[in-house]
Amino acid sequence: MRAIISAATLCAFAFVATPATAADEAMTRVFACKGDDAAMEVYIPQSVVQGLGVANVKLDRPVIGAYTLDLTDAGKGKGLEPVRVSLSGDKKFVIVDQYTRKLPATRIPVGGGTVNFDNRFGTNAKCGAFNQE
Repeated sequence: MRAIISAATLCAFAFVATPATAADEAMTRVFACKGDDAAMEVYIPQSVVQGLGVANVKLDRPVIGAYTLDLTDAGKGKGLEPVRVSLSGDKKFVIVDQYTRKLPATRIPVGGGTVNFDNRFGTNAKCGAFNQE
């Protein structure tokens, strides 16, 4: 009986001590974009967002965020995938690395602009300013 209690305690401790993954953390939307064929959104962990604008986001190193590609209009639904999000050295661009699909990183101007996320659906995406909601 004592061994069972010790094993249960050890398992419970291991469960509590395991670090959270990006999927377990609350996310904040920092970009909303609309392209020719789809809508895209970029999210980063809420823990790195202290307020609105680029000055209030702690992106001194890349973070794992989330990217949505909404293909509802094409009858394909909305996918969610992990991405690495970082800030360029001059703080003029947010870099979204879709590493799971091995696509080139997308550089989105902090003030918003038109970008291409990929060559299939995320083309000519007009993005609003970074972290303005």
